[in-house]
Amino acid sequence: MGYISPGGDAALLDSYSQTVADVVDRVGPAVCRIERVAANGKPSAGHGSGFVISPDGLIVTNNHVVEDSKTVRIAMPDGFNGEGRVLGRDPDTDIALVRANSSPAAYAPLADSKRLRRGQIAIAIGNPLGYEWTVTAGVVSALGRSMRAATGRLIDDVIQTDASLNPGNSGGPLVSSGGEVIGVNTAGIRGAQGIAFAVASNTANFVISEIMRFGRVRRAFIGVSAD
Repeated sequence: MGYISPGGDAALLDSYSQTVADVVDRVGPAVCRIERVAANGKPSAGHGSGFVISPDGLIVTNNHVVEDSKTVRIAMPDGFNGEGRVLGRDPDTDIALVRANSSPAAYAPLADSKRLRRGQIAIAIGNPLGYEWTVTAGVVSALGRSMRAATGRLIDDVIQTDASLNPGNSGGPLVSSGGEVIGVNTAGIRGAQGIAFAVASNTANFVISEIMRFGRVRRAFIGVSAD
């Protein structure tokens, strides 16, 4: 076999690999590492992932990544480091919204998750177990799942995927083969192989709009009591 120069690597990529690599090139620069900031201004032990969704520095992550913090520290793949203010959070869907103090260079808006089909390629980007900007890939295993949030409320319209998720992936994007953000990675099941979950992008979009308008998510309820 003759020598293959490094410049010929691109020709060896099959279409699947090329698709995943292209998506990572497109969305990866918008994915950030998020660290909670304690009351004394020092980083706390908690960290996770997030991603910028707009040019003015709005960042989506998980509620359990920011918890009760008012401020977080943000690190981007291009070397950008800064702080962000937690605008609001919704424990019932495990979604939180942060605004960076300055605008990062890249962003990846949320797409319409209603157009998803089972079997589509699903790509997760995040910071699992302290390994920064890691990529895993699989497929959309199922749609319309329900998952119980830490509050006990059921999160509906959850995406099931076999793209590997580990602690630290939380809050990062789940991306389609077209480079569209279809979900917010939120959980893997310990002891299970190939079962992980993401909050659908349409659910995240609803939560974001509520936080932007009201600072919280308003939900109707029926006031019924029994004697």
